[in-house]
Amino acid sequence: MHTHFMDKLRNYDVAFSGLKDGKHQFRFEIDNAFFQLFETEQEFTNPRIEAKVLMEKHSTFLEFWINTSGTVELLCDISTESFDAAIASEVNVLVKFGEEYDDSNEEVIIIPANDYVFNVAQLIYENIVLSVPMKKISPNLDEKDLEILKKYQPKVEEEQQKESDPRWDALRKLKDNN
Repeated sequence: MHTHFMDKLRNYDVAFSGLKDGKHQFRFEIDNAFFQLFETEQEFTNPRIEAKVLMEKHSTFLEFWINTSGTVELLCDISTESFDAAIASEVNVLVKFGEEYDDSNEEVIIIPANDYVFNVAQLIYENIVLSVPMKKISPNLDEKDLEILKKYQPKVEEEQQKESDPRWDALRKLKDNN
């Protein structure tokens, strides 16, 4: 990765070495520049989000609570007009020390024993993307739009019975219907 990108990503490092055991709080403003750090085809624009990170440092591990809240601009599935949607979510992760980096378990992330910072960018990113609603329905729809919506409703529900990730299914369906 080129260094410019790495420097930007470093803005989301939480440096824990040198901190006393106990709770420490960090705040990050999340905007478009943040999402440009990820190879992403995001479903929204104009993110105005705050990520609050609470870290509890224990002698042998770290515990993180990452709380994201704010608004993103979405395009309504029915009227295709843009509207602001409030999003909020929280994730709790344990960070332990080991041989090498391993995030295959969602609840426990292993980082190399000699690391002195933990980067929260990926967790913040996933947290936000998962909290964007699957059905993007503007609160400003009129009656006509709502009738259209009723017609489509049952399809989406059936789709979710399948084992795959319903978010991607919904996205695919939207692309196919257009």
